[in-house]
Formats: sequence, structure tokens, C-alpha cells
Amino acid sequence: MTPDTPDSDGLQVIPPTPAIRWTRHVAVGSLMALIALCLAWELWLAPLRPGGSWVALKALPLCIPLAGLLRNRMYTYRWVSLMIWLYFCEGVVRAWGDPPPVRYYAIAEIVLCLVLFVSCSLHVRLRFRAARAFFANVLRENAEAVQQAESAAPQDKPAASA
Repeated sequence: MTPDTPDSDGLQVIPPTPAIRWTRHVAVGSLMALIALCLAWELWLAPLRPGGSWVALKALPLCIPLAGLLRNRMYTYRWVSLMIWLYFCEGVVRAWGDPPPVRYYAIAEIVLCLVLFVSCSLHVRLRFRAARAFFANVLRENAEAVQQAESAAPQDKPAASA
């Protein structure tokens, strides 16, 4: 899309920089990896009960923001960076108190949570910076166009009265 193309909300789309695209891919990838880890951990790798446990449902809230991240919704990036701390705390508690096989999965959860938080935070910051630069450029171009139009317009001189 070009900057002149309105998106579904009627707003102008700001072209993403490579850094913005990279943070988006990292955020989506780390969220998907965290969902996979939570499911595998509680169903096959180290379930609380043999054969799996209902604790695997902890992956369900992680599926909700996945759609928003895939649609590149700014609001989703912002609240995911807050929600992810719940999973970080669970990872810290289980890394501290569980035996080594489970401890390694908890450490992986902690790392994925940190990667997701950093990528979401950077994504929001970079998008705001890009929006500020984009609209500053638009305002500068509009001001230049107005100045050119004013200088090109013929000046009306009042008629001299005798």
C-alpha cells in the first residue's frame, strides 16, 4: 500500500520500515512459539498428570492477541506487552521451584516472554516514530505547496484614483 491509500478504518497507511517489519515478525513468532511451548509442556513434555492436564488451557488466552498481531493492530501490541508478564511470572515461579526437566521449559518460557515484550515495545515505539516523521513530512510538503500557490497567484493592485 502507498501512503495515499486509505485502509479499512479510513486512515492513511504509513509505509513500514524494515525495522518495523522485523519487530512484527519477531513478536508474532515468539507468541506462536510461546503457544506451542505451553501446549507441548502441559500435554506431552512434562504434564502435571500423566496423559496431560487442564493446565494446557493456559495457552488459550495467548491465542486471542494472535489475530490482532497478524492484522498489525497497534492496540494489540500495547496490551500484549502488559499481559505477557503473567506468563513471565509463571515461568519464574516454575523455574525456581520445579525440578530440572520442568525448569528448562520454564526458562524457555521466560526467554520467549522477554523476547515478546521487547519486540512489542520496540514495534510500538518504531511505529510512533515513523508516524511522527511521516506526518511532519506531509505538513512540510503542504506548507511548501501553500507558499508556492501564494507566490504564483497574481497580486491584485488597487486602482489609482485621480
